[in-house]
Amino acid sequence: MSIPAKFAQTITLTFLLFVPAGVLAQTPAPSMSRQSGADNEYQTGAVLWTQSSAEYRALAYQTFTLARLRFDQSVTNPKSRRAAVRSAKPPAIVVDVDETVMDNSRFQAELILRGDSYTSEAWQGWCDRAEAGAVPGAIDFLNYATRRGAHVFYITNRRPAEKAGTITNLKKLGFPDVSEDTVMVRAQGASASKESRRQIVRSRYRIVVLVGDNLNDFADDFAGKSIAERNAEVDRQRSQFGTTFIVLPNPMYGDWEGAIYGNKPNLSDEAKHAMRRAALKGVTSQSAP
Repeated sequence: MSIPAKFAQTITLTFLLFVPAGVLAQTPAPSMSRQSGADNEYQTGAVLWTQSSAEYRALAYQTFTLARLRFDQSVTNPKSRRAAVRSAKPPAIVVDVDETVMDNSRFQAELILRGDSYTSEAWQGWCDRAEAGAVPGAIDFLNYATRRGAHVFYITNRRPAEKAGTITNLKKLGFPDVSEDTVMVRAQGASASKESRRQIVRSRYRIVVLVGDNLNDFADDFAGKSIAERNAEVDRQRSQFGTTFIVLPNPMYGDWEGAIYGNKPNLSDEAKHAMRRAALKGVTSQSAP
């Protein structure tokens, strides 16, 4: 070993002796560093807005205030009460889980910070840790509704292997009516459609409000369609929004992004980048001749 190498080794060992163990424990291992080079830096603004903006919190509170008003109307409105008597079914509220009642922005942020792509293994680990936060206003609304006789169903496209962690997380945060029956995950090998699970709830309950961050949380009418088709379907069903369908903002991910990519799976980062650019509507100024 040369003298400079010995000197460097001595300096390194001396440094390690005086660094607190807690600091070393927080240092990412090499496998957790930016090695995959995933092109997800474009999501930074969306994740920062979700985590940092007071506007996001305000919109979340506003959303659940509206949900509470609509729930109250379904209980007190004479027309709604007559419909309830005719159906003889107790009221139910259906909510999505991710970015609707639970906030996974820390998971999204970690992918950006490490330069990692989304993988089912990474997502499974996050679900098992049960460390997601609550979307502002969600716990208060659902507890309010259950105290007034509503049943809550959490219809999520998390997988069966992620169900235990999901239940643990929901209970830890204080959400009501959480059980093996009310947390309805996507069956292994099943499509992403939630309609069959909604129908199971409808067979026994009267769904008065559905809350989600993705249009597919409300109906299959929006699934697998282009940007223009999704917009047209929203226009066609506009009377449902703010009444039965209550939407939360989620700029981080969703079927809106899939529509930009033509609903095509397994595209390269380069192809996705090009399609995002192509979908932008801007004003291009031309220089004078």
